[in-house]
Amino acid sequence: MCNTKNIKLTEIIVEVICFLYALLFIYAATSKLNGFQQFKDQLDQSTLLVGYGHWAAWLVPLSELVLAILLLMRPFRLFALYGSLILMALFSAYIIVVLNYSDHIPCSCGGVISSMGWETHLVFNICWMGLALIGIVLMTKKKSTYKDTVQ
Repeated sequence: MCNTKNIKLTEIIVEVICFLYALLFIYAATSKLNGFQQFKDQLDQSTLLVGYGHWAAWLVPLSELVLAILLLMRPFRLFALYGSLILMALFSAYIIVVLNYSDHIPCSCGGVISSMGWETHLVFNICWMGLALIGIVLMTKKKSTYKDTVQ
């Protein structure tokens, strides 16, 4: 009985994490696509993305939308959480490199997120990475717990 309650609570927590991530990615992607030219221009200004700004301008929101869809589909959630963790880690690495090695720091974020300072944005990303890790651990633990109870 207690095991069933733990599994149910785990499912609810994972559902909430995936839903919040999906909302974040849908919001971020639509903000970037709505202001696509500005987003692309800002990426083109980045010294890290010289020659790749156009590709990144399409790849980032597309990745966010694909991950949002996968996060809402139960069979793909673990994969999508790993993808979300990797994407947020890449965003965080970009911020760290830009803060430490770039003379010009263009903001290529969309919507409300663009009003954050770079340090705040880094903390924001790290918190989201923590949520992805929690979801991954809970899903992995749930799978092993389920296997143990079935055997």
